[in-house]
Order: sequence, then structure tokens, then C-alpha cells
Amino acid sequence: MRIAFFGGSFDPPHLGHLAIARAARQALALDEVLFAPVGLQPLKPAGSSASFQDRAAMVQLAIAAEPSFQLSLLDAPNPGQTTFNYTYDTLATLRQSYPPGTQFFLLLGADSLHTFHHWHRAAEIPFLAQLIVASRPGETLGELCALMPPTLAIAPIPNQPNTYRLTNPAGKQSQLTLLPNLHYDISATQLRTQLHAGIPNPSAQIPLAVLDYIHQHRLYAQPQSPNP
Repeated sequence: MRIAFFGGSFDPPHLGHLAIARAARQALALDEVLFAPVGLQPLKPAGSSASFQDRAAMVQLAIAAEPSFQLSLLDAPNPGQTTFNYTYDTLATLRQSYPPGTQFFLLLGADSLHTFHHWHRAAEIPFLAQLIVASRPGETLGELCALMPPTLAIAPIPNQPNTYRLTNPAGKQSQLTLLPNLHYDISATQLRTQLHAGIPNPSAQIPLAVLDYIHQHRLYAQPQSPNP
């Protein structure tokens, strides 16, 4: 089994999320992509606009037509949660729920990559799950190196385009795969603002089933915070 974990706010889920997951599935021959709305992110302490329950319901609607896409509740908040959800801990838990020999991947959008070096135990994450990154058009190896935790060396793998080897100081290796030119210029903040303004389907970037849910539950009816 080849399993990719795709965490994020999904506030709301949009067509860019689906496009990145489809590209990763095709490029890496993935068996499953797990869409995991996050409870409380350390880099977004203000939280999400919609509740976790609403975001999980919207993700389920967005991926309903894709049998290999699954909703994961591994990053759900605990009752009365005051601590953050950390990707390292979530991946460690995920690995325990699959049989030995399963290959794990972590799917990141371009914006997530740009904050990756700030993540909790970031230098250890690639050794729990290989990285798949939807890169911005024209992103260079030098720019990628600058985004990695400083203890990780990154180098191209010969004869494997858009694939890089990550090596830690102990010599342990992992892999990073780029999905080139897949940066979708979709801002969740802008989508929420447009929904608040009454635009029926902002930029035509929200799946119709998700849009119906948003309208039925009157989500994003108040001015939004600038969280992406």
C-alpha cells in the first residue's frame, strides 16, 4: 500500500486541493490519499473559520466521487483541547494503523512547504513519510534547499526528474517529489470573503456539493480573519 497524508484547514476545501491530490496519486501511483482537516494548528493559533465538524463534512462531500480519496479524522481536536496538532505526532500514529511494509507520503501544497522548516520536529518528518510537494512554477533547487530544515541535505536523484534525496546528519535518507507547476492561485481567505459578499460560486473553485453545504449551514456569514 502507498498512502499519502494530506493535512490542512480545508476551510473550505476547493478544487485546488483536489487537483493536487489527483496529480500526486498519478505521479506516485498512490493507493489512497487521506484528507485530514486539522484541529488546532500551531502556525494558525487563531484557528479556522468553520468548525472542525463542518470542515470534515465539507471534505467528505468534496472527495465523494474519488474512491481512493478518504477522510481522515486523525487530526481531530480532542474535547477541551488546548494543545496543538503536530504533523509529526499524527504521522507516527498513522504508521501504527497500517501493516508493516506500507509506504507513507506527506502531501504538501506550496504554501505549506514555505513554512515547513518551522514545523515541530520538521527535520524528522521526512523519515516518517516521504514528501510530495506541489511546487510553484519555476521553483528551483536552490529555493527548495532554503525551505528545508538546515540539518537536511537535499540533492537531485539522477535520472528521476523532479525527485530529490534528503539526507540527515546520521546518513538516513528519504525522498522529496515535486509536482511541478501545480500551484493553484486559490486563496481560502478570498473565497470566504466572496462567500460573505454573496458571490454564488467564488471563482468557480468550490465543488458544488460543498457550496450547497456552505449555503445550507450559513457558513462564512461573518467577516473573515486573514488565515489562509
